[in-house]
Amino acid sequence: MRVEVAYALPEKQKIVSLEVEESCTVRDAVRRSNIDVFFPELDVENVKVGIFGKAVRNADQQVLKEGERVELYRELKVDPKQARANRAAKSTKS
Repeated sequence: MRVEVAYALPEKQKIVSLEVEESCTVRDAVRRSNIDVFFPELDVENVKVGIFGKAVRNADQQVLKEGERVELYRELKVDPKQARANRAAKSTKS
């Protein structure tokens, strides 16, 4: 079956298509994609992942389905609540 593994930085994105067996887990697909060749700083064993935007809690056990896209998530630089507060504070100063 065909699946995809995707990762993006602000300046660079990559989607890798793979043919995998029916029992392939999310973590297996990430490993097989070799996406860390394009992003050497990426820790494929510990990166947070999701399928079509929904977080996967246990990537080592979650089995993929035909056509799914595994997304690798970067760590947030700023907490979303803090970012909203910063924007709100900035807009009240104007």
